[in-house]
Amino acid sequence: MAKLLWISDNEQLYTLLHPVLKKIGFSITSLAHLRDVQNSCEDIDLVVFAPSQFGQQDYQYFIKHPLSNSADWILISDGNPNRWYDKMMNHGVAYHFRQPLEFEHIQEVFREFFNEYRTENRPLKAQALSSNLDQFGLLLGSSAPMRRLYRLIRRVAQTDSNVLLIGESGSGKELAAQTIHQQSLRADGPFIAVNCAAFSSELIESELFGHEKGAFTGAIANRDGLFAQCAGGTLFLDEITEMPLALQSKLLRVLETGEYHKVGSEKLQSVDVRIVAATNRDPLSAIEENYLREDLYFRLAHFPIQLPALNKRGDDILALAKHFLAYRNQQTGTCITLTPEAEQQLMRYRWPGNVRELKHCIERAHILADKQISPDELPTIAPQSQLSPTQIGPGTSIKEAEKTLIIETLKACDNNKTRAAEQLGISVKTLYNKLDSYAIGDD
Repeated sequence: MAKLLWISDNEQLYTLLHPVLKKIGFSITSLAHLRDVQNSCEDIDLVVFAPSQFGQQDYQYFIKHPLSNSADWILISDGNPNRWYDKMMNHGVAYHFRQPLEFEHIQEVFREFFNEYRTENRPLKAQALSSNLDQFGLLLGSSAPMRRLYRLIRRVAQTDSNVLLIGESGSGKELAAQTIHQQSLRADGPFIAVNCAAFSSELIESELFGHEKGAFTGAIANRDGLFAQCAGGTLFLDEITEMPLALQSKLLRVLETGEYHKVGSEKLQSVDVRIVAATNRDPLSAIEENYLREDLYFRLAHFPIQLPALNKRGDDILALAKHFLAYRNQQTGTCITLTPEAEQQLMRYRWPGNVRELKHCIERAHILADKQISPDELPTIAPQSQLSPTQIGPGTSIKEAEKTLIIETLKACDNNKTRAAEQLGISVKTLYNKLDSYAIGDD
């Protein structure tokens, strides 16, 4: 039976909705406050959260509790603005209903959740590539956070809403964007991905909107931009917070009107494109630090989706490692396996580079191994290989010192690669190349 946890000190609301939830078929447990939730509630499928007050301490409790990643959440509020509610939505809360409630609509939503939980053990739309790892579109994983992600993507894919993907480097944001496109009514149209940090501020406007011959030095012919090339399809804007603010205002106009100007032209162009944007930063912090326009954020974030970090996905770590290993074995005609000690080491590591780092790690280990992959073939994830700045000294290789310096600079810059590149005295492109070589780039 699908299990629902009700968290609210609003007895009137509980009296109103309890009979509805019971009739749908939920098994219901009720608590008055978020702080009353214990770890023993981890088998909960759906949380309905309707607090009378909610602040920073409550939010921090929410994000640290296992339920924030393992269950679906529905938020019900009185409608007053609250930045912590916004942060909950960015963390992946499915719905935010404001009172007074539309009774028929909220019943329909609860019924939809219940039906999905009842059928969740059936095969997903796409066939799993391995015996114990589910696949949905281009995404792999069987953990509760991934099944939750699949549900969110299924819902949004059939709409034409803009989507904002939020997740750490390497967590699969581009794969999620491609999956949204494949599951949408635009699947027969083009999918084009562009990294907003990979172009100079002078070139990105031309890349997006195109230009007329002679519009600037080097414009030797008319050229269509990505919006025109992507007509009828999906345009994926990665690292959206790295786009210059002046261009963000032009992008906002395109999203509002469906029209734009080529560089050097006064003629209006019309376009039908769905935007999926992505960032590895907290969008609200990016707004406060003037890296993202607030009006553009609200236009893009019709449907924000938080991608889970690999270290939050439990057994998916080992299942993905075996999946990548199986593919390497198939390609090379080998039958290399993981030793129990190697499996334990894979599970203990925190994977700052997420799935991309895991894939590169297994591919390297496969090359080094004879018949089995042991901890000796996994030196890059051994605890002693993670240098801190104070450990750099005689005996440290230049390569390791450089890697540590780059990673620490990125942390100090809140993962803003443009700012980190400036501090390091290198170009953004060089920084991306370095991160790729460390297997901690963006997806």
